[in-house]
Amino acid sequence: MNSAESAALEMVLCERGWKKSSNGGKPDLVLLNTCSVRQTAETRLKGRLAQYEALKKKYSLSDKRNGNRPFTLVVAGCMASRLGEGLKAAYPAIDYVMGTASRSIFPDILKAVETGTSYEADGEPAVFSFSSSHLEEGAFRSFVPIMHGCDNFCSYCVVPYVRGREVCRSPRSVAEEIALLAERGVREITLLGQNVNSYRYEDENGTVDFPGLLRMVAAWTRGSSIAWIRFLSANPKDLSGETIAVMAENACFCRHIHLPVQHGSDSVLAAMNRRYTRKSFFQLVEDLRKAMPSLSLSTDILVGFPGETEEDLEAVLDLMEQVRFLYSYMYHYNPREGTAAFDLPGRIPEKTKRERLSRVIALQKKHTAEALEKRLGRQEMVLIEGISRKNADELIGRTERDEMAVFPGTREKIGSFAGVTLHSLKGHTFRAEQVN
Repeated sequence: MNSAESAALEMVLCERGWKKSSNGGKPDLVLLNTCSVRQTAETRLKGRLAQYEALKKKYSLSDKRNGNRPFTLVVAGCMASRLGEGLKAAYPAIDYVMGTASRSIFPDILKAVETGTSYEADGEPAVFSFSSSHLEEGAFRSFVPIMHGCDNFCSYCVVPYVRGREVCRSPRSVAEEIALLAERGVREITLLGQNVNSYRYEDENGTVDFPGLLRMVAAWTRGSSIAWIRFLSANPKDLSGETIAVMAENACFCRHIHLPVQHGSDSVLAAMNRRYTRKSFFQLVEDLRKAMPSLSLSTDILVGFPGETEEDLEAVLDLMEQVRFLYSYMYHYNPREGTAAFDLPGRIPEKTKRERLSRVIALQKKHTAEALEKRLGRQEMVLIEGISRKNADELIGRTERDEMAVFPGTREKIGSFAGVTLHSLKGHTFRAEQVN
């Protein structure tokens, strides 16, 4: 989501004639788009702010002497929403704080910077609005946000507090952006939302839910440059049988779903306020794989939640053994002030959290290796994403199952599809040969 929003903000800058500053050059404006989901993201941002504070001091005297435009520092995104003007108090070098609902004021901030004046908010509460496009210049893949915010209030998660309640984008606006992307030759789109499958838009013309929108998107992209469609992220409690059916009926939907289970113990899932059970998750996986046998699954796993026992951890490992995710994002619990879990008793010691997480990571590495080994010898279509970092004579591409493959090729093929045979593995990346 942050990538899409950053692209939208960059588009505003480009439309007003701004250009990226060269490395080592003095910028007129620095925009930091922040995340608050993990504490580590906020910690990194604070380190970055300290660097820019020192840089601003370095340039301020020479700017005054030479009449140059002053260096303006803008902090946007979730951390700006969470901490607000408190960020400016902690870091006086910040000129403007712009939360996720306040992006509409960005042109006004830029106008003030351009004219050497100061922008003052009018005091009206910020109302979130979707940008018309989130395409990065020259990109062949693009994110398309369809909703913003979250109504789930998982007990460990800060997202509803920094992004607000769910707001869904109109199908008409989604269609207009997709038409623009097709016109620009985009090959793959990813529909985005904190919980995409709770999408529901109502107006005088009726109601469109998530599977209804998927049907529309499949129709809008048919015959266009857009061949692959993905979506992120899907809460297991809201992934309906109708959504599964729409995916199975339309080959444009990639055979991969990121399905964050978070845990394998019913007691921990209840404490997390996830509102599904271990049994219902297994049923969902069975339904998905029955409808789409080639489907790959990835997930998020959170261990060390307050009150978690060794038996709870074993339930996580058992669930992983039964489902066999292609890959997982694995992390241990860190308290987030303002969330329901922050005050829960039974905090797990850091050493224990790290040990439990290491067991989960080791098992996932085993499952990933085994899953990829089974794929050797298969022919797959890949979307070529770029040049291999390790060999300038090789390309790197991604399968619809979200697997990576490298194979010989030249730069002009980037952004196109190619058929490849997966013949060996190096780590978790396939070595492949192009077949067409």
